[in-house]
Amino acid sequence: MAGEPISKVVIVGGGTAGWMAAAALSRVFGAMPALSVELIESEAIGTVGVGEATIPQILVFNRMLGLDEDEFVRETHATYKLGIEFVDWLRKGHSYIHPFGFYGLDMLGVEFHHFWLRAKELGEDLPLDPYSISAMAAQFSKFDRPRNDLPNSPLAKLGYAFQFDAARYARFLRRRAEAQGVVRTEGRIVRVEQDPDSGFVTAVQLDDGQRIAGELFIDCSGFRSLLLGETLGVAFNDWSKWLPCDRAVAIPCELGGKDQPLTRSTARPAGWQWRIPLQHRIGNGHVYSSAHMEEQEAIDLLLANLDGKPLAEPNRLRFRAGHREKSWDKNVVALGLAGGFLEPLESTSIHLVQQGIARLMTLFPTRDFGEAERARYNRLCAQDYLDIRDFLVLHYRATERDDSDFWNYCRTLDPPDGLLEKLEMYRSSGRVFREHNELFTETSWLSVMAGQGLVAGGYHPAVHLMDDAEVLRRLAHIREVIGNTVAQMPSQREFFQRHGSAMREEALVAS
Repeated sequence: MAGEPISKVVIVGGGTAGWMAAAALSRVFGAMPALSVELIESEAIGTVGVGEATIPQILVFNRMLGLDEDEFVRETHATYKLGIEFVDWLRKGHSYIHPFGFYGLDMLGVEFHHFWLRAKELGEDLPLDPYSISAMAAQFSKFDRPRNDLPNSPLAKLGYAFQFDAARYARFLRRRAEAQGVVRTEGRIVRVEQDPDSGFVTAVQLDDGQRIAGELFIDCSGFRSLLLGETLGVAFNDWSKWLPCDRAVAIPCELGGKDQPLTRSTARPAGWQWRIPLQHRIGNGHVYSSAHMEEQEAIDLLLANLDGKPLAEPNRLRFRAGHREKSWDKNVVALGLAGGFLEPLESTSIHLVQQGIARLMTLFPTRDFGEAERARYNRLCAQDYLDIRDFLVLHYRATERDDSDFWNYCRTLDPPDGLLEKLEMYRSSGRVFREHNELFTETSWLSVMAGQGLVAGGYHPAVHLMDDAEVLRRLAHIREVIGNTVAQMPSQREFFQRHGSAMREEALVAS
């Protein structure tokens, strides 16, 4: 017999994670009888969000919420994102793009990159970028939405995401959630109540004396992890061995430099610097290892490499790479920083929140809180963290840089087993595999492996079914078609104006 349905969900903390959860739950479950959602947040407690870069899966989430994309872009002052540019990661002076979408065309039932590897062997030593419409459009500051009505056009394979103001995104979702029935309560939690027998959280008390009870609690309290970590005592798996960066400093600045639909990551002596261009400003940050660089040096280095005048004082962040051993314990589910943190090198923070919400809705409990559902949720969330960790470590491990103690440490560390297997496979035969439908596709793994200088030990033998001259001809044709298509695309700014998605002038003044 089914257990009694949940009647009250309490979300502890707002910010991006909290309001994503509130908007999604109220959108999907809003019609459930007697189900209410309440979100508690305090204006006195700041959020970590300093600007968010996302990956294409955000499109699925926004569509699920029923968002109008042009309105979303306008209200969050967003720009489009076609990939991530990595500068100085292999060596100083070198760069490549990890694009969204695909490279080239598969031929003879064989992945495209095997033909690219054959062409390199024949003397045509070109990077992968010219075979990706996303990479080429980003380089030339162009954007258009995918054209599924043109299946033979490169535009059918264009992948994109967004870069937006995190605070504005949270406010945008808050308006949606409250319109869908979510109740927001202002206040700071001073006490957490638990059932003395089960240990389940039963209520939280606020500094003004209010007591808010619930049956399912969603912990979006940030690094503090108030419910899952502090109250329930769920341990933290520390991955600092593989990802030694443990500090960041963030500073927004005025617009300047190139206007490209790209997030840029530039390697620095003890970490890396992000650049996230929005419509009204640029988000900047320096992620670094405190064991290899002092805070003031990190701030000075960031300030010396801005494209415009700083718009705020430095925002200092401390963190550890890793995740809680459980994302769901008893009647508490943690989302975002409350459940774990992996540096934003590949813009995965929002995706992990999105995945957690989707799984929670799929495995939404009754008041019985079945152990099988919690175990599956935790297993899948842990696998997500592990997969992303291995992909991030690849960036640090595959490098020629030996100009600092930090890079010598990263270049020589023992990779995790999953990454080691992928490295050995590529170095053996040029093959790239995507395991258990993991987040990062073969395109992503290939772009970073090749971009970071890994040399493939071979390619699929079926490539030889095609004449060498035909291989070169087809690759040249792909580059030509992509180049001609990009030339006809509007610039990102032109696209904003055509679709009414540019931010309003009054919003610019107020920002």
